[in-house]
Amino acid sequence: MSASLALPLERYRDSLAQVQPQPAGASQSWLAQHRHEAAQNLQRLGFPQRRQEAWRYTSVDRLLAHEFAQSAGETLPDIDLQAFLLPSLDVHRAVFVNGRFAPALSSLEGLSPGVTVGSLKQQIAHNPIVPAGWLGKAAGAPAHVFSAMNTAAMEDGLFIHVVQGQEPARPIEVLHLSSAPAAAVMAQSRNLVLLEAGARATLIERYASPDGSLYFNNSMSEFFLQDDADLEHYRLQDESLAAYHLHSLFIHQHERSHYRNTGFALGAAWSRAELTIDFLGTSAVAELDGLYVTGEQQLSDTHLDIRHAVPGCVSHTRYKGLLHGRGRAVFDGRIEVKPRAVKSDAHLHNANLLLSRNAEVDTKPQLEIHADDVRCSHGATVGQLDPAQLFYLRSRGIDAGAARRLLCLGFAGEILERCPVAPLREHVEAAVAARLAQATDSGAGA
Repeated sequence: MSASLALPLERYRDSLAQVQPQPAGASQSWLAQHRHEAAQNLQRLGFPQRRQEAWRYTSVDRLLAHEFAQSAGETLPDIDLQAFLLPSLDVHRAVFVNGRFAPALSSLEGLSPGVTVGSLKQQIAHNPIVPAGWLGKAAGAPAHVFSAMNTAAMEDGLFIHVVQGQEPARPIEVLHLSSAPAAAVMAQSRNLVLLEAGARATLIERYASPDGSLYFNNSMSEFFLQDDADLEHYRLQDESLAAYHLHSLFIHQHERSHYRNTGFALGAAWSRAELTIDFLGTSAVAELDGLYVTGEQQLSDTHLDIRHAVPGCVSHTRYKGLLHGRGRAVFDGRIEVKPRAVKSDAHLHNANLLLSRNAEVDTKPQLEIHADDVRCSHGATVGQLDPAQLFYLRSRGIDAGAARRLLCLGFAGEILERCPVAPLREHVEAAVAARLAQATDSGAGA
């Protein structure tokens, strides 16, 4: 390992030493073992480097230039929760502050029988059998040092469990609030979602900050969908523009399960979203849609790994990007159809609009087919706004900036329409429009 990477690794190792190494109670020895094994992997894994295929276009140098201390879960000063709520959104709400569950800000009353939503830390303390059997099962061995760090510091995060055949009466909203007004902190939440056979749920995740402070969200999630389970998952990352955000999501899908994911990445100075889906049962379906908007000095990285290992599964993936100013984006999408996975239906497409000369996108859709009798496709497009369409709008009296925004929102509309939660969709559309207006007014979109 180079000297430039050794020093940050030592800093993170010292920071992790602040985490309680041995949870109280012999019944939680499994957690201590998980942490210990992950900590031992730090030196072996090291930090990702550009010569690694999965990180070829994404440098971690900016991230490693900062010193982040482990978050103690301190409360945000004088937080006005109402400022973060979406109008007319009727939900069960769980709020996390710097990675720790905040019961005083949450509203989880009236949950249906058989539905548990709350703190993973509380489950580990009072019902360790449930997380002990699942944590790490989907994620497997850490793929990089940040995954190992998350496991080594594993303590709190979201926990959802819906028993067989049940469904929450309302959608579940999870609001992740982060702030570090005094010193840069690192929050490492670990999230676990279990849907038993025939269970259904709608999950809305939002990452936000009340200020423009510097922090690092390094989170990991594991979702398990048993036979015939159905999960609608909507995710909005709109963090501080000084923040760093890395989220790894691992999903195990069993027979006839259905997973729908619509993600929006708008914030953070540096963000990376990793999504891995393993089809473990036949006739499972995954629908993935995403929209990323990047501007001045922003980097947005999307990394997908979809593995068809059994017959008859379906994965349809559509991602779009809007890039202005000196914004950069990376899209790395991979579908693998293994030898047994006959009658797979897998499609992957990434489309990007570059709104300035200095915007940049690296897109790499990949398709590996090792089976016959499949329907598969993949592709990517990178382009600019159509001058003929701009001319048409200008000829009808619409000024140049408004015309560009209309065309951009039309481009993003296919993804926005995939979100049927009206308050969230309208909120994202307004945020995208505001970002585009700012770019146009400042000349960054020229």
